[in-house]
Amino acid sequence: MATKVGLWIDHRKAIVVAVTEKGEEISEIISEVEKQPRHSGDSPLKGTYESHQIPADDSRQRNFTGQLNIYYDAVIASIRDAKSILIFGPGEAKDELKERLEGNNLGGGIVGIETVDKMTDHQIVAKIQQYFAQSR
Repeated sequence: MATKVGLWIDHRKAIVVAVTEKGEEISEIISEVEKQPRHSGDSPLKGTYESHQIPADDSRQRNFTGQLNIYYDAVIASIRDAKSILIFGPGEAKDELKERLEGNNLGGGIVGIETVDKMTDHQIVAKIQQYFAQSR
């Protein structure tokens, strides 16, 4: 039986459920990503504005992107050998991961991308079991 993987992901963590002939193996990957940087409220129209603020925002964005790349690489390493991959989650992370997988020529194993809300580990496992039971 080929390994099938279900993956719930957001920018904070990924829950990876590998379905094999031995059963399910669940792992969690925690990201070191801090919240996405927001620009400060200063503008020339609203008050103080200093040009040196812009590079700080830019470097925070680069740091955020770098942390995301490390996180996605860890997730990809954990699902690299899967023949079928179901990706789901609440935000943009699932689509960003899909793009990374496709960029690494691993997108062929993706069988589905779904938007779902936050879920418990038990709900994630049940969803993956149900999905792959129907696709047999």
